[in-house]
Amino acid sequence: RSGEMAKLTQLIDNEVFRAYATYTTIVLLKMMLMSLITAYFRITRKAFVNPEDTASFGKGESAKKYLRTDPDVERVRRGHLNDLENIVPFLGIGLLYALSGPELSTALLHFRIFAGARILHTFAYLIPLPQPGRGLSWAVGYAVTISMAYKVLKTALYL
Repeated sequence: RSGEMAKLTQLIDNEVFRAYATYTTIVLLKMMLMSLITAYFRITRKAFVNPEDTASFGKGESAKKYLRTDPDVERVRRGHLNDLENIVPFLGIGLLYALSGPELSTALLHFRIFAGARILHTFAYLIPLPQPGRGLSWAVGYAVTISMAYKVLKTALYL
């Protein structure tokens, strides 16, 4: 039913909500993977920020040399931070959008483009790909979130 907010008991039967749940799970898992990639880079580059993390490399002064920053670790961390800045708004706005009664095909287009853009953004950050690849992938995902927000404001809220 276009334009009606879905009832809580009907969510599992709502195809748009199931699509939202699917693509939200995908981007959240991708974001969680960034934590593992950060840990991998920290371990392989021996670059830690907490003294207790260096304990396996020795004690005292010998361990202090591992308390440092590394450009590769920082690149992964920036990618992860960018995920937090973009996926979290998608979660909230996407949920409101899914509950606002959009057509399934339109919702799938929004969700798929957002997920694809975030995955491409991660590859562009980690490889790294030359600009404007990373910037464009960010902009596409951002525009999708804005598009969903506009639809929610236009159809489901009182302004």
